[in-house]
Parts: sequence; C-alpha cells; structure tokens
Amino acid sequence: MEKLRILIPKGRIFENVSRLFDEAGFPIAMADRTYRPRMGADWLDAKIMKPQNVGELLELGSHDAGFTGVDWIRESGADVEEILDLRFDRVRIVAAVPAELDDQALKRKKIVAATEYVNIAGDWLKGQGFNYRIVRTYGATEVFPPDDADMIIDNTSTGQTLRDNGLRIVASILESSTRFVASREALSNAEKRGRIEELAMLFKAVLDGRERVMLEMNFPREGFEKIAAALPAMRSPTVSPLYGESGYAVKIAVKRGEIPGLIPRLKKLGAGDIVEYDLRKVVP
Repeated sequence: MEKLRILIPKGRIFENVSRLFDEAGFPIAMADRTYRPRMGADWLDAKIMKPQNVGELLELGSHDAGFTGVDWIRESGADVEEILDLRFDRVRIVAAVPAELDDQALKRKKIVAATEYVNIAGDWLKGQGFNYRIVRTYGATEVFPPDDADMIIDNTSTGQTLRDNGLRIVASILESSTRFVASREALSNAEKRGRIEELAMLFKAVLDGRERVMLEMNFPREGFEKIAAALPAMRSPTVSPLYGESGYAVKIAVKRGEIPGLIPRLKKLGAGDIVEYDLRKVVP
C-alpha cells in the first residue's frame, strides 16, 4: 500500500495540528533536529515544512495533503483543494498605519508598505488606488513603521501587538484559519482519496467532540413525555428505564456553550443526579 504523504506545518500551527492528530488516534513523535516525525499509522509519511510552502508543494505533487492557512494559499496562488476548515489559528490580514498618521495623507503620497504577504498586499493596494512600493519582510513586520514604512499588511488575532507598537488598523483584508488541504493529483487516486477522506472524517469528529459535552441525568416517570419533547439533543435523547420503574435515565449531547443555562433549566424540569463529561469524538 502506497503511503499518504502529509505536510505538517512548523511554527504556531504545529501544536494544534499535532494535538488534532493525537486525538484522532495518530500520535506524532518528534525527535530532536528532524523534519520527519514518526506517525501513529504505518500508511502515513509526514514531513515538517513552513506553512508558506505547503500549498505550492502540494500543487507540484510531491506531497498528497497538508495543513496551512487560507492566507498562505491565497498568497501563493496554489491550486489545491480544501478538504476541511479546522477552525483554529484564526487570524485577520489587516492594513495598519501609525496611529497619528492621517488617512488622507496616505492617498497623497507614494507609500511604503511592509509585509510578508506581497501578492495579497499588492492586489489590495492596487484595488484601493494607492501609489505604493512594497518591502518584503521576514517576520516582525510591526517594527517597520514609522521609520521604514508608512503601512504594514500583516496578520493579527486580537490586534494587541499592533496597538502595543503604536499602530491602528485601517482595513481588514482577509480572514484566515488553518485548513486541511490536498493536491488534485492525490485526489485523482482512489486509494489516496479514500485515506484523505478518512482523516477528514476523524478530524471533524474530534472538532465536533470538542464543542459538545454529554449530560446524563435521571427524571421521574410522572410527566416525562412532555419533558422529553423539550430536551435538546443532536437528534433525540437516549432514554432508559430506571431499576424499579421509578423513572428514566437520560443522555443528551449538547453544545458546550449551552451548559450554563441548560443545567438550571433541567433542574427545574425535575432532573436529578446530573453528570457532565467531555466527548472525544462525535460522528453523526
């Protein structure tokens, strides 16, 4: 059986991707000074690469699937297929300028824009009608203004680093998160497509499991039919009779964010012995 060649991003994305593989049942083992981690399945072959390179390498066909942000897919223009939005490492690509710089002054001069996102920045600046020159950066873009740039185009999650460096956001250009993507060549291979789809199913089950919890509780028999109809659940509650026919044991899988309001409501409906616990995976 041919191995599925996976690109795993280094840097800030690695921790989340590694945890996702671990919870899906494929733990990643890393040795010092290596870019070839050991995977928890003999049909997986992984390599660590910068997320900036993942899209282009998949398009070239040297690897089958990988993980990177939408920002780097857009920046590289790589022709890959998105399999799953993993919903983590959310950032915005924004344009920011020194807080004291007047917006109209930017339009009256040829500005210097510092960025790692040369293509994204160029498209946006041109579309906004700026007279500009782009300076490519290699990290720490926020240090360029005001001495070496009038504007930066960079990623941010909260904007705090920009504010700490005396910058204000003037535009939001793109929203990005980490995606599981695949090469079109791999997807044309039935066996590899099947493996990629299996991984995507397991990843989605893990992500959905993180968003839900299981509640177990007991209800008295009296009036239970009306209570059961009002209970939230993915499809319908799981109900079993209690020993001695004194009532019912009920299980419901609900969204984690609903818990603070839901438990008091369940108590008012007559629930007792309520137990909450985490779910590892949810497969509809």
